[in-house]
Amino acid sequence: MSVRIDGELSDGVPGRSSRVRRILRGPRPEAVPVLVARACAVVGLLDIAAGVFPRFRHSRMHALAEVLPGSFGPFAAALSLSVGVLLLLLAHGLKRRKRRAWRAAVVLLPAGAAAEFVYRHSIVGVVISLALLAPLLIHRGEFAALPDPRSRWRALANFVLMSAGSLALGLIIVSVHTHRMVGDPSVADRLTHVVYGLIGFEGPVDYQGNTSWTVAFSLGALGWLTAVTTVYLAFRPEHPAARLTEEDETRLRELLDRHGGRDSLGHFALRRDKAVVFSPSGKAAVTYRVVSGVMLASGDPIGDVEAWPGAIERFMDEAKAHSWTPAVMGCSETGGEVWTRETGLDALELGDEAVVDVADFSLAGRAMRNVRQMVKRIERAGYETRVRRIRDLGGTELERVRRAAEDWRGTDTERGFSMALGRIGDPADGECLIATAHKQDEEPGEYGDLKAILHFVPWGGDGVSLDLMRRDRSADPGMNELLIVAALQAAPKFGITRISLNFAMFRSALARGEKIGAGPVLRAWRGLLVFLSRWFQIESLYKFNAKFQPRWEPRFVVYRASSDLPRIGFAAMQAEGFVDLALPLPRFLRRRSAARSACAHSVAEGDVRAA
Repeated sequence: MSVRIDGELSDGVPGRSSRVRRILRGPRPEAVPVLVARACAVVGLLDIAAGVFPRFRHSRMHALAEVLPGSFGPFAAALSLSVGVLLLLLAHGLKRRKRRAWRAAVVLLPAGAAAEFVYRHSIVGVVISLALLAPLLIHRGEFAALPDPRSRWRALANFVLMSAGSLALGLIIVSVHTHRMVGDPSVADRLTHVVYGLIGFEGPVDYQGNTSWTVAFSLGALGWLTAVTTVYLAFRPEHPAARLTEEDETRLRELLDRHGGRDSLGHFALRRDKAVVFSPSGKAAVTYRVVSGVMLASGDPIGDVEAWPGAIERFMDEAKAHSWTPAVMGCSETGGEVWTRETGLDALELGDEAVVDVADFSLAGRAMRNVRQMVKRIERAGYETRVRRIRDLGGTELERVRRAAEDWRGTDTERGFSMALGRIGDPADGECLIATAHKQDEEPGEYGDLKAILHFVPWGGDGVSLDLMRRDRSADPGMNELLIVAALQAAPKFGITRISLNFAMFRSALARGEKIGAGPVLRAWRGLLVFLSRWFQIESLYKFNAKFQPRWEPRFVVYRASSDLPRIGFAAMQAEGFVDLALPLPRFLRRRSAARSACAHSVAEGDVRAA
């Protein structure tokens, strides 16, 4: 269900909403950068073709070739090939209006034009390159976007991709000169020749005339490009991933103390791998992370609703300055109304959050029969539960919980972004609630009698929101149900009146699609979701949440254009940990890192307790 909501919401400044809408309706893709980027890709392909295929030329200037120095040929072929590859790499940056991509293109296009003239003797090739240079210079103001946050992982990715591309392109270069080859070398010989040529050595394939020089210079140019771009990415100043500063975190906690009861996802804004923008008044904030060029916020803005437009304006200004794609994952209906009203963006219902009101929860009744039987069976098996605030755990037990949560994680990477805090037991998170399951074994394991963990973050002063669920794989099934029931039953003791459980993506489609009378389109959509549940737990999370008879609160994704949704979805999967493009550390190194972090936490906690 896509909705666009028009209306007025002001933070006290007359006429502000219309002004903000007018300013923040972008950043939409500009026609000029998109056309220039496509033209740049075409010119790059032409340059590559000119460098690879010696007969790729149709010019009336062949007579000029007789008076040009013959040594220009191999050099110009390598230059044409290098410029073509670089222009292809720059096309995406030009499409996103990146200033550095524009500067590089302005330098490369004249070089490409020179290579076209010297190697192919083509006036047409020169005109094409210079024709692309003209709009770049005329519309230089369009290319003002700042660079993205970056890390040195891109150097490794560049090396792998450029090496694979250079091998494929080099094999073509070696093979197109068959009429000048000496003998009939095998594919293995040609591939060996490519590998040697990329690192500057002569391979086993030989040619007649000057062709050997042309091939050698072309392969050397590809190897040079791979080495230079990789070295540049590895040693350029690193812009680390987003991190909350101590000052930002303090300001966010003050906003949560005053307005944290509004959104169950508010406390997750304190993840320390997010950045933050504040409204001019400082009364509201939006936290975000940039993933694959998408500026991804989660949940509602933090703070006073009347100040939300100011924070949203800062968010959109930042997106426009870097040419990032703005998006919001998992905002509430109120948040969706404000985002769409203030920015002109669209909202799409993403799913529902399960919220259980403690006063209405009971294990009695037919609807709760399965949960009731499971809990009774586990209790008879000797399990007991404990529900406490994090600040009430001793240092030794807290360390055991941290290690268990790390080792019981089912994946190599920590999942979660919009509804996960990413840490347990930080001294600043003493209000977090933890439910643990215990069972005395004949031979206590590494974690003593600990069998399962549920961690909840504060939701204002009278609620908590589920953060993570971890259990020992050898424990009996039903640990999560046992601990949720234990948390609900212990909630009144902590003054908790509401508990937010998991988020069920596309819940309404799953619920309606299984009912009698559902149409073929709805049934087909539900069937696709059930199929995808094999990998993403879509249906299982919905059914798990439904066991506790919650009320369902819709959550939305806010986006700029329908064409952005695939990109936003991929970025969200990266942020949530379902797609990991970086190479993970070996597990033993992750454990050492976790141990050092835990030691630091223990020292910090000791300092706090001593104070």
